[in-house]
Amino acid sequence: MEFFLDTANIEEIKQGIKHFPIRGITCNPTIIKKEGKIDFFNHFKEIRKIIGKQRSLHIQTVSQNCDGMISDAKAILKNIDQDIYIKIPVTAQGLEAIQILKREGLNITATAVYTKMQGYLALEAGIDYLALYLNRMENLNICSKSVISGFADKISKYQYKTKILAASFKNIAQINEAFDAGAQSITAPLSLLCDVFKVPSINQAVDVFNNDWASLYENKKGIEDL
Repeated sequence: MEFFLDTANIEEIKQGIKHFPIRGITCNPTIIKKEGKIDFFNHFKEIRKIIGKQRSLHIQTVSQNCDGMISDAKAILKNIDQDIYIKIPVTAQGLEAIQILKREGLNITATAVYTKMQGYLALEAGIDYLALYLNRMENLNICSKSVISGFADKISKYQYKTKILAASFKNIAQINEAFDAGAQSITAPLSLLCDVFKVPSINQAVDVFNNDWASLYENKKGIEDL
């Protein structure tokens, strides 16, 4: 399993990689908007410094036609670094751009995927990650479990190298469902990942352990103090 942070916020990224086994950072224009009018290239260079080369960085194109997407991709690679995963929406123009860029050996994350046929076309185009908008799919009465399991089946059957990257969650239960359905990766905001620890029983168990320790070793806060 792979966990990604869906953010462009510097402090969230620092905290996220400190506490969680984060494999990479994903973002899109809507996420960038939350940060205001940033110095785009320098902002993502800073993110790269923070996450290092061992984690992946996924940045989305903004043009809506093939030529523009390719120009966006090359500007990203030139001004940030050559290891970026270029996120491209799966539209007719997007599929054209994906195929051209894959022939050049670029890392591609297909995004804005809602349907099986979109995903099947993207798989055949050779993408590296397939980003699905899980909660948005469910809002449209599209069964996200069925879509994810269908992609997982085709990836296994035809031996595609693509990984399913589930996104757009409203709660932890949806993340669990995505993994159970066959997603290899998920991306979520830091706030949602932190919700994992809001189960009251977790802190209650820790408090019991601490109280039991204190009852035996009154003035010893830790084992190293013995």
